[in-house]
Amino acid sequence: MDHALLLVVFTSLLAGLATLLTLLRRLNGWYYETRLGERRFSLPPGDLGWPIIGNMWTFLKAFKSSDPDSFISSFVTRFNRTGIYKAFMFGSPTIIVTIPETCKQVLMDEEHFMSGWPESTLKLIGKKSFIGISPEEHKRLRRLTAAPVNGHEALCTYLEFIESAVVSALERWAKMDQIEFLTEVRRLTFRIITYIFLSSEGDPVIEALEREYTALNYGVRAMAINLPGFAYHRALKARKKLVAILQSAVTERRGKRLRNVPQLKKDMMDALIEVEDDSGRRLNDEEIIDILIMYLNAGHESSGHITMWATVFLQEHPEFYEKAKAEQEEIIRKRPPMQKGLTFDEVRQMEYLSKVIDETLRVINISLVVFREATSDVNINGYVIPKGWKVQVWFRSVHLDPEVYKDAKAFNPDRWDGHTPKAGSFIPFGAGSRLCPGNDLAKMEISVFLHYFLLGYQLKRLNPECPVRYLPHTRPTDNCLARLVKLSPPSMLTNKSQQL
Repeated sequence: MDHALLLVVFTSLLAGLATLLTLLRRLNGWYYETRLGERRFSLPPGDLGWPIIGNMWTFLKAFKSSDPDSFISSFVTRFNRTGIYKAFMFGSPTIIVTIPETCKQVLMDEEHFMSGWPESTLKLIGKKSFIGISPEEHKRLRRLTAAPVNGHEALCTYLEFIESAVVSALERWAKMDQIEFLTEVRRLTFRIITYIFLSSEGDPVIEALEREYTALNYGVRAMAINLPGFAYHRALKARKKLVAILQSAVTERRGKRLRNVPQLKKDMMDALIEVEDDSGRRLNDEEIIDILIMYLNAGHESSGHITMWATVFLQEHPEFYEKAKAEQEEIIRKRPPMQKGLTFDEVRQMEYLSKVIDETLRVINISLVVFREATSDVNINGYVIPKGWKVQVWFRSVHLDPEVYKDAKAFNPDRWDGHTPKAGSFIPFGAGSRLCPGNDLAKMEISVFLHYFLLGYQLKRLNPECPVRYLPHTRPTDNCLARLVKLSPPSMLTNKSQQL
C-alpha cells in the first residue's frame, strides 16, 4: 500500500512538473502576444520560448555545436518553409526572416523598418555609431564618411600601404616554424585599418586597441549577462578602455588644431574632426569615437576571417587554386616592365578572384544576421510584423539554403560563372542604405592578400580536421595553426616580382 501511495505521489509530482513547464513555456507568448489584441492571430508561426531567455538557449546551443543551422532548421521542421517566424531573441519579441524575398523586403523598406540592434550591442559598439542612430542621422554620417573610406581616390591611396603590409607579413610568416594563421591575418588587417583611421598613433596605442577589440568582439553576440566571468562583462570593460584610448587621441588632435601644429599626414580621425555638413555642424567627440569603434571592429574582423577562409578553401581545392593563380600570373605578364606593384585597375581585373571572395562570403557568412525594428505594423506574406517588434534578417539561412544555391554548403566559385543572383539571395554586406560602408575596402584588402599568396606561397595546415567554432565568427578552434611555405616563382615572373 505504501509503495502504491508513493507511486501515486511521484506520478502526481511528475504531472505537476510537466504542467508547470508547459505553462512556463507558453508564458512568454501569452505575455507579449495578448498585448497585440486581434493582431496576434496574424503573427507568423513560431514560439517565443522560455520567460526572459526566450529562444536564446536554443540559439547558443546550436551555434556551439557542429550544426549551427539546426536553430533555423527547427523552425522549418515545425512550421514549414514560410520564411518568416516569431521568436524571442536578445531580450525582445522578434520576427526572423530567412528567405530572399522576405529579407529583401525588410532590408529595402526603410519607411517601415529602422535599425534595431539589441541594447546590449549598442552599449558595446556605441549609440552614436551607424547601428544606433536615426535614419536621418545615418544618412548624414554615411554621406560625410563614405568618400574617405570607400571612395575611388581613397582606395587608390590605401592600396600602396596594403600591398606593402601584405608582402612584409607573408615574408615574415614564411620564416616562422608555425603560426596561428587567423591570428596573424587579423593582426595584419587590424594594422591596415588602424593605418587608415589612426596612422598618426604609435605602436603601443595600436597594440592596446587590438587587445581590447578582441574582447569586445566576443561579447557582441553573447548573452547580455553583466557578471564577472561572462563574455559580455569582459566586452563592456574592453569598451571602456577603448573609449579612453580614443578619447585621449581625439583630445590630442583637437589640441594640435587649436595650436596650429602642422600635420605631415592626415588620417580618418582628422577627417572626422574636420568634416562638417551643409549647415556647418561638426561631429562631437562621442560621435567620432563611436564611428571609429564601429569601423575598426568591423574593418578587421570581416577582412581577417574571410581572408583566412578564402586562403584555406583555395588550398583545399586545387582546381580553384590553379584558376585563381593563373589569373594573377596573367596580370603580372601584362604589366609594363617598369611598373612597381599593383594598381587599382589591376585589382579590378581580378574577376575570378572576386568570385572566390564572393563564394567565401556566401559560405562563411561573417555576419550571420542583422537587426531591424518595425516602425509600424507591416504585412509580409500574409503575416503581421507588429510595430516595435525586432526583426532579424538571417543572411546565413539565405546563403546556405539548398533551394537558393545548389549544393549550398560546398565551396564552388564556378557557381558564379554567368550567374546574377536574384535580389535578396546574396547579401553578405546587407542591402539598402545601410549596406556595409567599408565593403569595397574589405574586398580590396582580401584581393591584394590573395594575389601575393597565390603567386608565391602555400599554406600547410597542421590540424586540417580541427573542429570549427561558429560564434562570434566561424573559425577553426586552433585559429588555423599552419606553416606558410614560400615557393620559387616561375622564371617568367621572377624579374617582375623583384621590382616590388
